[in-house]
Amino acid sequence: MTDSAKDFGARQAARAIDALRRGWAFRVLGNDGALDLLAVESARDAALTEFGATDILLSGERAVTLKLTNQRAAAAPGPVRLEKAAHDVAAALAIADPALDLANPLKGPFRTVATGGDSAAEAAMTMARHAGLLPAFFVREAAGEAETFCTADDVASLLDPARLEIAARARLPVAASESAEIIAFRSPEEASDHVALVIGQRDGNPPVVRLHSECLTGDVLGSLKCDCGPQLHAALHAMSDAPWGVLLYLRQEGRGIGLVNKLRAYALQDQGYDTVDANLRLGFPVEARDFAIAGRMLELLNVPRIRLMTNNPEKVARLEKEGVEVVERLPLALPTNKFNEQYLSTKRDRTGHQL
Repeated sequence: MTDSAKDFGARQAARAIDALRRGWAFRVLGNDGALDLLAVESARDAALTEFGATDILLSGERAVTLKLTNQRAAAAPGPVRLEKAAHDVAAALAIADPALDLANPLKGPFRTVATGGDSAAEAAMTMARHAGLLPAFFVREAAGEAETFCTADDVASLLDPARLEIAARARLPVAASESAEIIAFRSPEEASDHVALVIGQRDGNPPVVRLHSECLTGDVLGSLKCDCGPQLHAALHAMSDAPWGVLLYLRQEGRGIGLVNKLRAYALQDQGYDTVDANLRLGFPVEARDFAIAGRMLELLNVPRIRLMTNNPEKVARLEKEGVEVVERLPLALPTNKFNEQYLSTKRDRTGHQL
């Protein structure tokens, strides 16, 4: 695909995601079929009546929670389509939103059928996560003209980290270092800008690097449910003690599922689910962040070799996959509190974090 074609495709995908958020119908074309879709969370009954379809498309993770994978059409990993599952938005939300599971314990029985376009269905799930909405859609096979449409390849173009470029930079004295520089990165269709903070004076040695995913509750509000805020500030001070360092602040709240869905996960944790199971019940993968973005940011900063400050060996593997040489992993140990002990134990026992 040429650069101009990728630009056009990314714009098409951005328009479709905007339609998704607004509760409008849109079409996704894949290599094995085309689907018309209406996001359950943002839909209204009047729009559903006009849409005229009552099948529901769910993520494979949500299908597991609903115990649908024993049916042949839902046995393979990936999105699952429920035939004639809900005739109004409220009934569809009861299926899609795990916060409503206790109020609606008896769901179904459901009959699963072929999605009608697996690649289009997968792209739709990616779009929902990108929009910060529940991964659930009213769905029908494509029919007639579509006002808003994109292809599965368009979605991939929109999320291509190669589209990221440096937008602005400025000196920014911070508490950890008076000689810091802040650099903002932007891609054309994205609303969120990623940021790097370079601390100290660049030299020939690999910098200490910290990948920090945005956490409004921890970084800004001082949440005790996670260790994000303390990790952020400890990393900045560790960089100030090194010759130099780079903080990559990635706008990927809630491990990539968005702020609203992260708060939904918090509510599920209050019901007794751990971080991993809460994400899965919501219908999302355990890890939805895109670390290729970090690789692109380091490329634009001309930083090919790093000392990575992380307790997550998966970050090392993901960055090395992007061509970044990680010469050393530096653990980041901090004290726990009674509110985040289970969260940190889950990271250690279920997602492979280690000191």
